[in-house]
Amino acid sequence: MRVATYSISAAKSDPEPAECAVFYFGAGQGGSVDANVQRWVAQFETADGKPLAKPTAKKETINKLSVTRLDLEGTYLASAGPMAPAAVKKPGYKLIGAIVEAPEGPVFFKLTGPAKTVAAAKADFEKMLSSLSR
Repeated sequence: MRVATYSISAAKSDPEPAECAVFYFGAGQGGSVDANVQRWVAQFETADGKPLAKPTAKKETINKLSVTRLDLEGTYLASAGPMAPAAVKKPGYKLIGAIVEAPEGPVFFKLTGPAKTVAAAKADFEKMLSSLSR
């Protein structure tokens, strides 16, 4: 399912690096675009522990591919692993996500990490997305 993972070095004063994960589940797999957007939103909360206000996903076309974009910031509820009962709360995190509706099925790009580190990697993330083609 996870086809690639890229580590992004931490920006100065950020506690850890960011990660860009790329997922592909196969044609007709991985759930709907909306379900994935909702899942990503549910992985964040405000500093006072409340759900994020529902952000608007942005739809666009990149090189004839339909892409849904999401940009979130807050406390990330990081998975502690399959055997862990609760998420690890990581305040000051950011997610930049893109769901590409490719001919062979959706491809998911999820850049998550400390806010400064993700912001510093945004231009490279955009460059990667702009390189996509059919």
